[in-house]
Amino acid sequence: MVELHSWLSHQHSGLRTYVTLQQMTDELAETDAEHRAVYRLLSSIIDPFIASFDEEPLPAGVAETTFQRLLAVVRDADNSIALAPDQQIDALNRIAAVDLV
Repeated sequence: MVELHSWLSHQHSGLRTYVTLQQMTDELAETDAEHRAVYRLLSSIIDPFIASFDEEPLPAGVAETTFQRLLAVVRDADNSIALAPDQQIDALNRIAAVDLV
């Protein structure tokens, strides 16, 4: 799995980062079939956030709070790859429950 968390931690908290991350997770879902579920889930939680702030200003406080939450989710997703299958399912369920908006 690509170290998404490492990449993300060096990015700005603006909307463009979310768009780029979503593109990366969509591409990885196509090329890394073994971890497709985690990439699709990450992409799906990013989509409503992008839609909410498309063509609207992203308030700095919202941007930073949401970015920190996204960093934690992506870190957990990265870490879940090395877990036992039952623990991976738990991690996927936690990711699926995340609401960034």
